[in-house]
Amino acid sequence: MSKIITLLMGTIFAVVFATYPSQSEILAMVNYESKPVESLRALKLSVPDVRTEGIAIIDVDPESANFGNILMDIPLPNDLVAHHIFYDKNMEKAYVTALGKGEIYVFRMDQYPYRLRKIDVPGCEMGEDVVFSEDNTTWYLTCMNSGNVFVGDTATDTINATISLPGTYPHGLVVLSDIDRILVTSTISGDLSTPDEVISVIEASTLKVLGQFKVSEAESPSGVAPVELLRVPNSDPAQVYITNMFGASLWMATWNPDNSSFDATEVFDFASTETGVPLEIYFNPAGDRMYVTTSSPGNLHTFDISENAEEPKLLNTLATAEGAHHVAFTRDWRYGFVQNSFINLPNMRDGSISVVDLQNQEVIASIDTLKNMGFNPNSIVLLPEWNHLAGH
Repeated sequence: MSKIITLLMGTIFAVVFATYPSQSEILAMVNYESKPVESLRALKLSVPDVRTEGIAIIDVDPESANFGNILMDIPLPNDLVAHHIFYDKNMEKAYVTALGKGEIYVFRMDQYPYRLRKIDVPGCEMGEDVVFSEDNTTWYLTCMNSGNVFVGDTATDTINATISLPGTYPHGLVVLSDIDRILVTSTISGDLSTPDEVISVIEASTLKVLGQFKVSEAESPSGVAPVELLRVPNSDPAQVYITNMFGASLWMATWNPDNSSFDATEVFDFASTETGVPLEIYFNPAGDRMYVTTSSPGNLHTFDISENAEEPKLLNTLATAEGAHHVAFTRDWRYGFVQNSFINLPNMRDGSISVVDLQNQEVIASIDTLKNMGFNPNSIVLLPEWNHLAGH
C-alpha cells in the first residue's frame, strides 16, 4: 500500500514539475536497489525482509530548498537487478537494462506518469548498455553473459537482429557509421571470474563479425577487462577511448584507412594517480575536455584533450566516494553529479551522489538520501530539461 501511495504522490509531483518548471531545481532520475545485508549492518540500518528496487526522481540542485528530496518513486520488480538508464539521442525515451532478467524497460519522457513498458529479450543474460546509432534509428543492447548483442528499432522498439559474439562478454559499444564499423568490448563473465582483453569489430551495414583486437601489452590472458568506449568528438580518422577496468588504464583505438583496421595503444595509466577500476567516459560540449570515473577508491578525473587526443593531459582528480561510476551533467555544464556505487561490489558501494562544481573543479555537496535509506544508486541521468548527453 505504501508503494501505491508513494507512486500516486509521485504522479502529482510529476504533473506539477512538468507544468511549472522551476529555475531552483535540477531533477535527476536514479535507479536504485537494496544494499547487501553486510553493508546494511555496517551502517547500523535494519535489514528488510524483501529486496527493493526502484527509480527515484531526486532534486539534486544544491541551491534548492528540496535538495536531496525524493519527489517521485517508481517501484521496479525486486528481482530485476535494474542496471543502467539510457536516453535515446533526442532524450524522448529512456531505456532501463537489467542484469537479472532477459528484458529491458522503456518509457517516454513526455508522458506523466511514466509508463514503463517491458520488452522481452529472450537469450539476453545480463543486459548492460543500450547504445544508439548516430541517426537515432537503431539501438544496440549488449548482453554480457550470453555473448551477444541485440539490434532494435528506436521508433517501434522491435528487435530486428542479433549479433553473436561467442566466447566474449559484450559490455560497451560504439557505432562508427562513417567507416561502417561497430566496436564492442569483451569485459568479464557474469561471475566476475574471467576478465577478457579484446574488442570485437563488426561491419555496421551487415552486422558481420570481422575480428578482434587486443587492448593490453601483457601476455595473454592479461585480464584487463575493457569495459566502456566512446568516440573522440570530431575525430577523423575515427579515434575511440577505451577504459580497461582491471588494467587501470585508458587505451585508444585509431582507425587506419590504409588497411581498414584499428591501431590500439595505451594513452594513460591510472596507477600513476593511485586510482583504479576506470569505468565511464564523457566529453564536454566543446570536445576539449574528457571526464573519466574510477571506482576505487572513487574519483572523477578531468583531462585536457585539446592539443592531442592521443596524449590526454590530466588536469585534476577529485575524490568523490567509493564506487564512482556514472556522471550526470547539466546542460550549462555548471554541475556534474557522480553516482557512487558499482554493482554493489565490496569497497565500491558507498551509495551517495557527489555534487561537483565543474567550473571550480571541486566537490561541493553529497546527497546521502538513498544511502541513508539502505539503497545503492546504480545509475543517474538528469531529466531532459537539465541533462547533457556529454558525448553519448
